[in-house]
Amino acid sequence: MTSVDDDELTIDELARRTGMTVRNIRAHQSRGLLPPPEVRGRTGYYGPDHVARLRLIQELQADGFNLDLIRRLLDTAGGSSSEVLRFKQALAQPFGDEQPVTMGVAELIAEWGTADPELLHRALSLGLVRRLPDGRFRLPSPRLARAGRELLALGVPLDRSLEILAAVREQADRIAEIYVDVFLETIWTPFERAGRPSEGWPAVQEALERLHPLAAESLVAVFGMAMKDAVDRESARALERMAQPSEAG
Repeated sequence: MTSVDDDELTIDELARRTGMTVRNIRAHQSRGLLPPPEVRGRTGYYGPDHVARLRLIQELQADGFNLDLIRRLLDTAGGSSSEVLRFKQALAQPFGDEQPVTMGVAELIAEWGTADPELLHRALSLGLVRRLPDGRFRLPSPRLARAGRELLALGVPLDRSLEILAAVREQADRIAEIYVDVFLETIWTPFERAGRPSEGWPAVQEALERLHPLAAESLVAVFGMAMKDAVDRESARALERMAQPSEAG
């Protein structure tokens, strides 16, 4: 049986669209995770919000949420499933244009230029490298690994590079908390206090999407100013020292 249009799917078509089995879809309905279809004659028809809700359930399960918690989240989320799904996907978007890289232990050793387990453990603890369940490793930011190699080429040992990255990460965590607090204070908390109205989801989504580039661009701009000021200060001090008469002279 074919659907009346692209927005009306039979349960078999819904299963194919979402990559699920009919049995799982019916089980989600019985658990209260999925609203019932619109029944016409003896056939139930599902729409875009059913598709979005099933995809949201799949993503939440992939994130480790059990079905009982997912049901409670869906019951309290408010808005349509498609809006909640878009919001959830926006939250998962990386802040930047880098793509993580997955590699085996031999490639990881080559990437970092060391087989020292203590240094690799340090990189793991800092989140610069993440261990996957299959035994491989993921580099969330290959750019940082390249920076480490450049520092090594300049004569900065890897252990010192990791100390630098740890200090930078500590400062970055504080900056990230500032932007998250701004989002919570100005966007999310008022939205929650209003009862998460359906018509408010697009504004929350837009604010989150605008925050992504705004946070990164602001940080880069301010860091550039700070670096210039720091270099100017140190270069002035170096010139002053050079102008001082030498003790040997």
